[in-house]
Amino acid sequence: MDTEVVRVDSKNPDEGAMARAAEVIRRGGLVAFPTETVYGLGADATNPAAVDRIFEAKGRPASNPTIVHVADWEAAKACAAEWPIEADALAAAFWPGPLTLVLPAAEEIASKALAGGTTVGLRVPGHPVALALLRSVGRPIAAPSANRSEGLSPTTAEHVLKTLEGRIDVVLDGGATSGGLESTVVDLSARPPRLLRPGLVSLSELRKVLPELEASTSADASEEMTARDAVALEKSPGRMPRHYAPSTPTELCGDVAGRLEELAGLRVGVVAFGEELTVASGGRVVFRRLAGDAVGAARELYAVLHELDAMGLDLILVAEPPRSDDWSAIRDRLQRAATPSKQRKP
Repeated sequence: MDTEVVRVDSKNPDEGAMARAAEVIRRGGLVAFPTETVYGLGADATNPAAVDRIFEAKGRPASNPTIVHVADWEAAKACAAEWPIEADALAAAFWPGPLTLVLPAAEEIASKALAGGTTVGLRVPGHPVALALLRSVGRPIAAPSANRSEGLSPTTAEHVLKTLEGRIDVVLDGGATSGGLESTVVDLSARPPRLLRPGLVSLSELRKVLPELEASTSADASEEMTARDAVALEKSPGRMPRHYAPSTPTELCGDVAGRLEELAGLRVGVVAFGEELTVASGGRVVFRRLAGDAVGAARELYAVLHELDAMGLDLILVAEPPRSDDWSAIRDRLQRAATPSKQRKP
């Protein structure tokens, strides 16, 4: 299959282009499109065969649910079998935006999108192209990130094509995404409500609206999984131990300079946050410095990892980010992206 690339204005998308892409989705096809987080790979969430195509194109495990995107609050309610008062409060505060709410699913949502479970993650995206597409389709759209499973999430159309060209029908190229990391996921299907995946909406922001919200007990992907964490895997994407990963071996490192001394002779990419690192590189080290604030670093992280991953390096070292709440999403992604130590270069 040839993948069609359609360039669209990220702020004022052409109605004709949206109508054509919507028709592809209504007939069971796959369309990649920008959101304010990352690019999503969309299919009609009510069409089991179309949702199957998402999993096939991505090589996605059947146990990993998708997020279902909807155009507005009322469309979200139609996709949920129950709608608690907490959902109203969080939707009012953060929608449209990078927050996904997990709720009991309505019957119309394809079982494969739920990973065979009974709950659905719902989100109203805060991006003009995504919203225009949803309104034109008139149906909920199941849309995980538009990349092969476990790989780096895409923040540009070029990132999408790198792994999915020929596997999907259309890419709506709306330029680089503004947020750079996936949405925050909150489980409202159980009591007390619980944060399942950190994201662009922080725990502290959420607790201003929902003080009783529990933090995930296993934000660190290396921790031993509890029974409750295993349940969370069934409700939220992005909870696999290996996820968001470059193909180049990647290491989260507390002492980059010291680690580089152990890697003499290897070509290494180094990612740091906010401050320069002074090391003797001998031309074998490629440095990339990201913003020193969490919002800026999130916007830049995947783009830089994509760049380094294309360089044929032996290893990517990422300096450990701060341990504060606003950096928790970045830390979560990097911990899941890190290559197990036995597979890394010495």
